[in-house]
Amino acid sequence: MTKILAIDTSCDETSAAVTDNLSILSNIIWSQASLHTQYGGVLPSLAQREHKARIDFVIQKALTSAQCLMPNISAVAVTQGPGLAIALEVGISKAKELAIKYHKPLIAVNHIEGHLLSPLANFKFQISNFKFPALGLVISGGHTELIKINKIGDYEILTQTQDDALGEALDKAARMLGLGYPGGAILEKMAKLACLRRQGDPKSYALPLPMAGKEQDNYFSYSGLKTAFYRLVEKEKPLTKEKIYNLAVSFQSTAFRHLIRVSSLTIRSSAYSLVPSASLLVGGGVAANVEVRKRIRKMAKEFGIKALFPNSKKLYGDNAAMIGIAAYFKFQRKEFVKDIASLDRLPRFSISDIGI
Repeated sequence: MTKILAIDTSCDETSAAVTDNLSILSNIIWSQASLHTQYGGVLPSLAQREHKARIDFVIQKALTSAQCLMPNISAVAVTQGPGLAIALEVGISKAKELAIKYHKPLIAVNHIEGHLLSPLANFKFQISNFKFPALGLVISGGHTELIKINKIGDYEILTQTQDDALGEALDKAARMLGLGYPGGAILEKMAKLACLRRQGDPKSYALPLPMAGKEQDNYFSYSGLKTAFYRLVEKEKPLTKEKIYNLAVSFQSTAFRHLIRVSSLTIRSSAYSLVPSASLLVGGGVAANVEVRKRIRKMAKEFGIKALFPNSKKLYGDNAAMIGIAAYFKFQRKEFVKDIASLDRLPRFSISDIGI
């Protein structure tokens, strides 16, 4: 058994978890979202202050919920990056303190690798039967990346956003409509209500599909769509309830169409070959959206690929359990921090840099 105490303070959630191999014994998340609402996004200094105020409580609650004491822990794991620098610092400092105090090995984890491997939490099958190469799609607040998984720990970014990520675009669109923060979740709620009440037509506004006609440029891009949406919103003011519903569902639909289109083009490319019945691991906060999961499953089916998603809502957004899952594989490879005292944050840590 490999019990890992994992810590994540990459953005605006203070989280700690205890994992045992690929099983989750506890996953405590203290969200700051309501505190950042008035700023329309995450205020780094506030995030850091709240992490410092809550981290000891969250770690103790994770240990208590898992019915585990520090002497029973095999290793301490922490998010090294990417993320907000001053937020990452809080988790790293605490992880170093615990590792030194209790003489435990320390494992530094890439946050995107955590999202990527989150569907493997509580995996029902032998991981040795998992076929490689596989694919991964991470769609979170700041990242939109389609990744080739040569094996766990060996990753290649096939395509990524050149500007705004999908999650950022959804948040900004919601802000333009005066819907608040976090915008992606609000847009999804509006889309669901629109469907139930038969309000909101995704075809009511003709928004431009990003990169259309530039099939050779294989990357995601949401800045143009965001700009077009801003102009449309300004043109449609004053906004009625009906207009807001139509604008919201139109933007979400176009944003998801672009995600699927670019992903499909990449999968069709000859840059790599997939084994029969390959898997597509999907993680990140935007993947919690029911509509985007539906579209991803449809795309995967067309390619004969099996799409795998986290089996719990708490595993989609930022959380420490996914850090523990990624750390488990690093533990098996004995990839520990050699000099604990010198471990530092990497705010722009790319998943393709793992192992370099």
